[in-house]
Amino acid sequence: MKMTREERNWVLYDVGNSAFVLLVSTIMPLYFNHLAGSAGLSDSDYLAYWGYAASIATIIVAVMGPVVGTMADMKGFKKILFTISMLVGAAGCISLGFAKQWLVFLGIFIIAKSGFASSLIFYDAMLTDVTDDERMDEVSSQGYAWGYIGSCIPFIACLALVLGSDKIGLSMENAMAVSFTIVAVWWIVMTLPLLKTYRQRHYVERKPHAVKDSFTRIGRTLVNARKEKKIFLFLIAFFFYIDGVYTIIDMATAYGSALGLDSTGLLLALLVTQLVAFPSAIIFGKLAKRFNTEKLILVCISAYLFIAIFAIFLATQLQFWILAVLVGMFQGGVQALSRSYFAKIIPAEQAGEYFGLMDICGKGAAFLGTTVVGVVTQITGSMSKGVGMISVFFVIGIVFFNMAMKADSACRVHAEKKIHNGELVEDMGGNYKYPIDIV
Repeated sequence: MKMTREERNWVLYDVGNSAFVLLVSTIMPLYFNHLAGSAGLSDSDYLAYWGYAASIATIIVAVMGPVVGTMADMKGFKKILFTISMLVGAAGCISLGFAKQWLVFLGIFIIAKSGFASSLIFYDAMLTDVTDDERMDEVSSQGYAWGYIGSCIPFIACLALVLGSDKIGLSMENAMAVSFTIVAVWWIVMTLPLLKTYRQRHYVERKPHAVKDSFTRIGRTLVNARKEKKIFLFLIAFFFYIDGVYTIIDMATAYGSALGLDSTGLLLALLVTQLVAFPSAIIFGKLAKRFNTEKLILVCISAYLFIAIFAIFLATQLQFWILAVLVGMFQGGVQALSRSYFAKIIPAEQAGEYFGLMDICGKGAAFLGTTVVGVVTQITGSMSKGVGMISVFFVIGIVFFNMAMKADSACRVHAEKKIHNGELVEDMGGNYKYPIDIV
């Protein structure tokens, strides 16, 4: 599939922000382990505090998500809010290089991750503006695919810098500071093409009291989402299965490091994850043209259930490499297809607020997952038992996703709308929506 200019530039942001994701899931936990170890923290406490920090960041975004997502649906707001969030994340990333104490490092990390996660609410909602329903699965998959492979460029540079810091006369702290800056600059540069070409095609007209009105619309959207059985059940399923996905992403390196596995081997294995994920995400995007998207998502969730069970028995470097390959095979598919599938079952003109709700589910799940792993690990003193809890969420996700598959959705009924004075209107399916304006 040949992408349009707008689609390519949208994909480039995945290339940019994925460098931060890879940094957070690989080098950053190892550096935090270095800071925590220097301060006398045990391996169990190190893993738990890292999980708690990730959880706090997700809570912040989960609380903010619906409000800013609803505001983003208003004319001209989406690009502004997206830019602010991206800059907060990038600035936080650079600031991490100046933190030499573990608690300060965690505080800055929470700010940086909150900015990054907030930007994804607006970025995902942009998908309805840059492409159409027929191309959505593949464009979304291309975003994740090129994000995986593109993020390897700054990652390899950072990895070489950190591992070879002694040879070039740099301390670990200075090497990490330069690495954080490299990732932030990459992130910003890859965002510029999208900022140049993006146009918000679906929107709600601005009103005098934007913030107050956003809260009113959130309530209305929550009511509508509960009435829309397919959307409601999908969000519940997504809450549980994406919990496992995000928790594995956030804590894989920390878990392997706490088990005493070789740091260099861990990083190289996760680099392999990115390389495997690139073709896998593209393949899932193409498969979505031939097979039912719902069934492909179910395959990915089932595969992750096996991965979560396999992780319980993880003990050697070879097993970690096998885990890394398996994650790479299904990570892009489950994320990309979930994003495009949701975009197709919601009203395009309310994409921001609906993706805000989806973000609550995603970030709320990540909070629950990392918190459960941290708490169970500390209570039992067993990291394997903490990680084993992840599999429960995949099982629940499969149950609810099966229920969602059987439900019908009336939310994307293509019918003429009765528009009256820019207020809520009723379409032919009986759904109350804001008028769609195409610019």
